[in-house]
Amino acid sequence: MKNLLLLFVLIPTYFFSQGTYQLAVLKYNGGGDYYANPTALPNLITFCNQNLGTNISKDVPYVEVGSKDIFLYPMLHMTGHGNVVFSKVEAENLRNYLLAGGFLHIDDNYGMDEFIRVELKKVFPNSKLVELPGEHPVFNQKFKFNGLPKIHEHDNKRPQAFGIIEKGRLLCLYTYETDLSDGWEDPQVHNDTPEKRKQALQMGANILMYAFMK
Repeated sequence: MKNLLLLFVLIPTYFFSQGTYQLAVLKYNGGGDYYANPTALPNLITFCNQNLGTNISKDVPYVEVGSKDIFLYPMLHMTGHGNVVFSKVEAENLRNYLLAGGFLHIDDNYGMDEFIRVELKKVFPNSKLVELPGEHPVFNQKFKFNGLPKIHEHDNKRPQAFGIIEKGRLLCLYTYETDLSDGWEDPQVHNDTPEKRKQALQMGANILMYAFMK
């Protein structure tokens, strides 16, 4: 399975354009709602298929963080409102996946921050989450942003994007105080304005493009 992931890394443009892959949602332990925003990723995939020329499968499985099946997916999405716990084995499995070329996007759905920061230290004990500047390429793919858009307001804090970078490669993107994946959901779920949903989906498309084309 690791060899399959390496194929995505070696020829990302081919796989990105041909749509021979799926994305997956990361299932974790600790009691947090990993299943939050069930319509988010399917809607983002539809948006990307319509606007980026991709043909990604709309079937989005949940995959356990400790499973070798994570190596079947070039990009994983993780969200939730609460507690996250990685065992030693799970942390090692996720680290191996990311170092093999996988990409993880974590979107704090409000309430995850204090937990995910601790657990990421299990995955990369010697690496820090660093804030990405507005000119980072992830904000400047097909759609141009100067940092993350603010989709929902919670604590009157600015939206921030953090990353774990190994050997010059951004392999984990953590979006905080933005609620991107809420903005990807069906319109009636959060009653976001069309402009907010558009911003969220465009930024999500940028993340997907960056993950595959970098």
